[in-house]
This record gives sequence, C-alpha cells and structure tokens, in this order.
Amino acid sequence: QVQLVESGGGLVQAGRSLRLSCAASGRISIINDMGWYRQAPGKQRELVARISRGGSTNYADSVEGRFTISRDNAKNTVTLQMSSLKPDDTAVYFCNADVSFIGRRNNYWGQGTQVTVSS
Repeated sequence: QVQLVESGGGLVQAGRSLRLSCAASGRISIINDMGWYRQAPGKQRELVARISRGGSTNYADSVEGRFTISRDNAKNTVTLQMSSLKPDDTAVYFCNADVSFIGRRNNYWGQGTQVTVSS
C-alpha cells in the first residue's frame, strides 16, 4: 500500500499565493507521474497539473502561468505553488501518484486538502 499525505491548504484572499505539498510513503519502487487534481462543489474532479519523473509538466489552461508543479524524486514529494489565486480556484485539491512496486503499477490518491479563495 501507498499513502499520499497532502498539506498546505487553507483560506486565502484572491491574488495571494498558497503552496500545497504531498508526500508519498509505503511500498514504492518508483513513482512515475505525479499530479494534482481538484474538485469544486457540484463539479467533476479535474486535472490541475501533472509532472513526469523526468520533470515534464502539463497544466490545465485555467492555471497555466499561475501555478507551478515540482517534485523531489529522492523524497517522493510533489509540490504545487499557486499564485494569483482566484475565487474559481476554490476546491478540494487531491494529490495523485502512479507508483510501481516489484513489477506492479497502481494509481493512488491522497485524502484531499481544502483550498478556499475569498474575493
């Protein structure tokens, strides 16, 4: 089993910044892609940003230029730096990891962390 623990959510005013972190632990040989998703009330979960083990990134159009995803392969962590936050960024943010262990590959989710942006 693999555990993903997120931290860094909270309440922030529009225009400010917030940093989310996620640490993976457990039965891990290699973490392939890692990413952040979010789900706002009444909406489907959507991709925010993903990063490959080699550092290639992709972002949702709505956050391009405002959010930055990064990872530390040695520590099995992924970080989402969010800047110029907008009320529309309000959602529960989930960490996601694609993990390989002894030839098996599974996808895992964190429990989510609430981000609320006030206008």
